[in-house]
Formats: sequence, C-alpha cells, structure tokens
Amino acid sequence: MKTLRSKILLLLFPFNLFGIPQYLYAFQTEYAREVVNTLASDDFYGRGYVKNGDKKAAEFIKKEFERFGLLSFEDNYFQSFNISINTFPKQIQLSINGKKLTAGKDFLVEPGSPSVQGTFEVVELTADDILSNDKFRSKLIEIPDKFTVLLPYEIKEITELKKTESDRFNSILGFLKYGFSRNPSAGFIEFTESKLTWSGSTRVEGKASFIVSSSALSKPIQKIKVDVQNKFFENHETQNVIGYVEGERTDSVITLMAHYDHLGMMGEAIFTGANDNASGIAMLLSLAKHFSTNKPKYTIVFIAFGAEELGLIGSKYFVENPLYDLSTTKFFLNFDIAGTGDDGIQVVNGSVYRTEFDRLVQTNQEANLLPAVRIRGAACNSDHCMFDQKQIPGFYIYTRGGIQAYHDVFDRPETLPLTEFRDYYQLMIKFISEL
Repeated sequence: MKTLRSKILLLLFPFNLFGIPQYLYAFQTEYAREVVNTLASDDFYGRGYVKNGDKKAAEFIKKEFERFGLLSFEDNYFQSFNISINTFPKQIQLSINGKKLTAGKDFLVEPGSPSVQGTFEVVELTADDILSNDKFRSKLIEIPDKFTVLLPYEIKEITELKKTESDRFNSILGFLKYGFSRNPSAGFIEFTESKLTWSGSTRVEGKASFIVSSSALSKPIQKIKVDVQNKFFENHETQNVIGYVEGERTDSVITLMAHYDHLGMMGEAIFTGANDNASGIAMLLSLAKHFSTNKPKYTIVFIAFGAEELGLIGSKYFVENPLYDLSTTKFFLNFDIAGTGDDGIQVVNGSVYRTEFDRLVQTNQEANLLPAVRIRGAACNSDHCMFDQKQIPGFYIYTRGGIQAYHDVFDRPETLPLTEFRDYYQLMIKFISEL
C-alpha cells in the first residue's frame, strides 16, 4: 500500500524545492506520528517520575540516536544529573458531598502537596472575605482542622484592584494554599472557572491543596473526603540525551534541542504531553534522521533535555557542564510544541537576531510552506533561555493555532493533528542548511 502511494506521489510531485522526492516527506510525517504515538502513549507514564517514565523516554531516544548512527561525546548518549521531585504514585481521591470527582478532569492536586487522608468539614470563603480584614479574621477562627474552600471568583475582581489590595489577596491565597507555619487548616480547595493546568514541584509544601473545576461544585459544601499520598524523591537521577552528526566543517556547531520530559502521573491520571513535547522530540529525531544520511556543512548536535518542566533544570545543567565548547555554537534551534501550525510558527528571539529571522521568513515565502512566520522578542519560557543567558544565538520556535490542550490530560496523541509538521520540517532543513 505504501509502495503504491509512493509511486502516485512521485508522479504527481516528483521533487520539492530542495531536490528531494516529495514522498519522502510524507514518510517523514509518518515517522513523526510514530514518535508522538510512542512517547505520548500511556506506556510511558507521561514521561515523568512515576514508574520511571523519564528513563523509559530517554532510553527510546537513545535507541533512535543509535539507529541513526549519531556519535556520542562520552561512553553513551546520557548526561546524568540529579533532581528533587514530589510525586503522586498512588490513586488519588476527592469527594465533595459524597460525589467522587475524577482526577485530572474535575480536579488537580497542587504539585507540592503532602499526603492527607480523611473526611473533613469545610469553611467556605469568598474573594470578598479575603479582601475584608474583619471578615477574614472571623473566618480564621473557624478553620483549625477543617478544609478551607475558596468559592469561584472572577479574575478581574482581583486584577482590577489597587496593587496593594491585589498583593494582599495573593499573599493570603498563598498562606491558605501552601500552608505557611501559622495556618491551622487541614488543607485547601480552590474552585476555578479556568482550564485545569498542572505542573511539577521540586519541594513539598506545608498543606495539601486542590484546584477544582467550578462545574464540579455542589452547594452548600458540607463534607469532603480526601486521600492523597505523595512520595518525595530528594535525589532522583535523570538525564539529558545528547548525540551529534559530524559536518564537513567542525570549527562551528549548530545545536538542535527539545525537551522530552512531561508531567507524568497524578494518581491514575496520566499527562501524556503529546504536543508538549513529544512533538518537539519528533522534530528533533526527524532532523537527526535526515542529517545522519545527508552530511551537513557544520557539525550538528542534537539534545533531548530532561527536567524542563521542573524549571529548565536539564538545560541549566548542560550549559554549566557542556560536552563541547559552547563558544563554537553558530546557532541553536529549540523545538517545543511542534504539533499544530494552523496559524504558522512563532519565533522567540526573532527580533533579537533579525538577520536570521528575515532569512527564515524569506525561505518560507520562497518555498510557500507555512501560513505565517511570526516574530517575538526574548522570553525565558523554555530550554533556550539557558543558552540566551550565555549569549549564544538562536531561536525558540513553537507552532500556533489548532488544539489548545496544554499541561492537562487532554494533550493526547489521538487529538494532535501535526497539521503543518511536514512543511515545518522542510523549512527547518532548508534554514539549517543555509546557516
């Protein structure tokens, strides 16, 4: 079937602008889909730190590097480092008024939460209660050994306040949520109208805390039942995965990067991270596959970073312990969120390195690939930030448009369209070759 399709594509579109048969790019998209489906499958446990999902993902990338014949700087492709991480390996339960909620869809556990079990009475708070000194003092008297519940409020209620008032609100929210020393409550629940968005934590806070979707609210709240068991790893070993293809010239290096880690599991809820960032790894591996059989002008280093979601820890470790002379880096490209593209791509650092950005735009226009290449200034929002701080030139590129799943249980491979992946891939090959 593939052979017949290849022949048809070859007859209709024999060669692209780069002199490469068009059907090879169709197969390349198939490879990208395979990578996303693999890394974002439930079998990889969200590429986090429950059931060693991070190690399983790193091993997969290592085997692909080996298959493509990439060289390694050390005995293997791994650069190990240690992290602290709070995890939730066992089933999590939250029931309100006897109704059991679904983890990931109805509620999230704050990532720094400690263990808590039991049935509790509650003290309800409104935003107005927090903003009023007298009202909040009277509520404080009631909260010992109970769960404090903040009922839904509109964000604009807070953002439109004077700075002193909004700062006070956020300070009290932190006191309630994270359990600073004088907070006598058993825990905290915040109801929200916003999308549930999770993250990771490298520490354990003083109180267990939940964020619950307002759609799961049943008034009045009389009793809640919770069962959360955390497991904290103070010195967990994880890794970056690094390989390279030697170019015709070895005096300069082009560095391509993407992070492979994601949020892992929250009880039985799996945050598979298809777009963020199995798609970026799919781009990295696709380019590694291409340049392993098409010798580049300059040496290209391929880095799959770990622990990005915990605060760019893997990339920070790498720039502080580089495996090659970072001053030889001609340019870098960071791929994070590469799975859509309906509205083109956004180029962070585009205004910083305007000559390279203009070249990228021109290349895209000449080849008629992506619908838009949009410019943005510097932003410390992915692994490229560590390179920016070392004054190393490069772009962080992410796709725009399409699905909005992000840091939630809905960022799954079956809903990731890879809309413009093929054209994005072609553009990167051309741009890298021009560098």
